[in-house]
Amino acid sequence: MFTDRRDAGIQLASALSSYCGRPDVVVFGIPRGGVVVAWEVAKSLRAPLEVVIIKKLGYPGNPELALGAVSPDAFFLNEDLASSVPKSYIDEEVRSKQREARDRVTLLRGSHKPIEVASKVAILVDDGVATGASMMMAIKVLRSMKPSSIVVAVPVAPPDSINELKLVADEVVVVLQPRDFFALGQFYSDFTQVSDEETKEILKEGGGGSL
Repeated sequence: MFTDRRDAGIQLASALSSYCGRPDVVVFGIPRGGVVVAWEVAKSLRAPLEVVIIKKLGYPGNPELALGAVSPDAFFLNEDLASSVPKSYIDEEVRSKQREARDRVTLLRGSHKPIEVASKVAILVDDGVATGASMMMAIKVLRSMKPSSIVVAVPVAPPDSINELKLVADEVVVVLQPRDFFALGQFYSDFTQVSDEETKEILKEGGGGSL
């Protein structure tokens, strides 16, 4: 059980202590709650803090089905699904969703230039994982940026989701792995929604760029 996201970040950082002080580490937070956790991790590891914005690419006629995902400057496609979709649709969907992602980055991060992640260790942090679908998309988009490795780090996740993440991440670090998992909020005394303003202040203090 965690008091709040900051407490979760402190506990998570302890589990990541082997990465402390390494110059090749960048911590990525998934907005908005994940950025709060990631800031505590970044401070403890003495690493820069980034934000990773992910937008899902919807399948034609079924937007809930993920054709792929984008960040402001990268994307991945589910090739099995993409083969049945016109290239013109994919191109337009990528352009549209990347525009949305860039707008979101501008809102949260301003004009800071992104930190180069190629050949570095990317520690990808959220405030928890339920099904793991969003984290999966974040991993795949981040992988296209050519880090040396991707470490998924979350305070809490159910065992089934952890096993799925281990198939696509280089390492998965989790503080709590409860079998009786209903919602992330059950593991926090305070799980208040994080505002854009709070996220922006943390990122300003964290001093990285953005993906």
